[in-house]
Amino acid sequence: MYDFGNEVILFLQEISYTWAALLFLIENLLIFTCSVCIGNLLAKRYAHRRIVPVPPPKIEPKEILLAISTILLNTFITLLGLWLWRTGSIHFRSDTGIFALVDILILLFVMDAGMYLLHRIAHIPFIYRFAHRTHHRYDNPRPLTLFVLNPFEALGFGALWLLVIRIYDSSWLGMSFYLGVNVVFGMIGHLGVEPLSEKWLRSHLFNVLTTSTFHARHHLEEDYNFGFYTSLWDRFFGTLYPENSRSQD
Repeated sequence: MYDFGNEVILFLQEISYTWAALLFLIENLLIFTCSVCIGNLLAKRYAHRRIVPVPPPKIEPKEILLAISTILLNTFITLLGLWLWRTGSIHFRSDTGIFALVDILILLFVMDAGMYLLHRIAHIPFIYRFAHRTHHRYDNPRPLTLFVLNPFEALGFGALWLLVIRIYDSSWLGMSFYLGVNVVFGMIGHLGVEPLSEKWLRSHLFNVLTTSTFHARHHLEEDYNFGFYTSLWDRFFGTLYPENSRSQD
C-alpha cells in the first residue's frame, strides 16, 4: 500500500538545502499569490460590506518591499525547520488517522495562545515603535496587509512556530492542515470587508472564532482584539472590544 507520509519524509531527508530553499520559496510565493488573489476577489465581492468606509489608498512601494521581505523570511524559517528536523531537534510523525486531527486542534489552541501573548508584547511601547508599528501603519487593511510586517515581527512569529513544533511532536499532516488554516484566518482578518452576514456574526460560533470585523477592529482600536483564531484570550484577559462583548448577550 502506498504510504504518502513516508514518501514525504524520504523526500525531505534526501533533498539538498539548495533545492529545498528553492522549493520553499516557490511554496511561499504560491501561498502569497493565492492569499492575495482570493482575498482581493472576496474584497470585490463584498465591497458593499466595507468595515472601514473609506477604501484603502494606492499600494505604496514600501508595502511591496515588506511583503517580499516576509516571503523571504518565511522561506528562511521553513528551511531552518528542515535543518532542525534533520539534526534531531524537531520530530514529526507520519500517521494520518484521528491523532492527526487532534494535532490540528492542539496546534491551533497552543499557537492561538502564543500569538496572543506575542501580540500583547508587540504592543509594549518600546517594542511597538521599532517593530509592530510597521504593520499598524496600514490600518485600513487589504489582503496584502497580511504580509506587510516588520522583519523582526515576521521572525518572531516564525520562531514561535518552531518552538511549538520543537516541544510538541505533531504529525506532518496535522502541521500542514494547521498552516493552511493559519493562512485562511490571516487572509480573512485583512480583507477590509465582512463576508459574513449579521446573523452569522452574532452566532455562537463566530462569538468564539475571529472574523474580518474582529481583526479590523484591532487595526482601528489598538487596545482591543489581539486574538488570531479565537476571541478566548481576549475574553479571559479583558481585551475584547466592548461591541464584541455585547454580541454574546
